[in-house]
Amino acid sequence: MDSSTIMWIVVAVVAVILLALLVWFLVRRSRTAAAERHEAERAEAAELRRGAERERIDVQEREASAQKLDAEARLQQAEADRKAAEAARLQQEAQDRNAKVGESRADVEERLRRADELDPEHRATTGTVYVHDTDEGHRPEHRPEHRADAPPDTRTDRAEGEGRHHT
Repeated sequence: MDSSTIMWIVVAVVAVILLALLVWFLVRRSRTAAAERHEAERAEAAELRRGAERERIDVQEREASAQKLDAEARLQQAEADRKAAEAARLQQEAQDRNAKVGESRADVEERLRRADELDPEHRATTGTVYVHDTDEGHRPEHRPEHRADAPPDTRTDRAEGEGRHHT
């Protein structure tokens, strides 16, 4: 073997070693970059999880607040419904009472009319006016001279003043 062959063998061995070192270096660098990328992705995933957890807690708080507000609204609606039912009941009771009062009033007026039919002079002296006479209301009204706030009557030609003369 001659020296040039040996030299070519040494160059080839050195080239193979250099090539192996280069491949090893590139593989190592690739693995390191992959590990760094993997670690960065892990860190990003951890940050996303922390952010999602904070958001989940915030969503739960907003959901609880919305449920509380909904419960309050339902409570207020129930109270409003209860009050509406009570108002309707009271209105019905008032209508029933008004109907009874109307019946009683009609009964009283009918009895007074009957009394006036039996004693027409009494009506003439009291001045009582009934609904059927005026259609102005639901109860008897008295002329001003028969009200409590009217000035006293000084006439002498009334039934109790018969036999007296004007002076």
